[in-house]
Amino acid sequence: MLAKIALLFLVVMAVLGIFGKLRVPGAARLANRKCPRCGRYRIGSGPCDCGKNKG
Repeated sequence: MLAKIALLFLVVMAVLGIFGKLRVPGAARLANRKCPRCGRYRIGSGPCDCGKNKG
């Protein structure tokens, strides 16, 4: 009985993994929020910190 439960759990997890790879909601929006210069995610509407002078 325990083996059936474990097998069912693994099958459900595999199906969820397959459907999760097909389409991630908001992936295009996240790609647009990256800085083209350094690749970090920008928070807010201001410029990225990589363009500021250090010091």
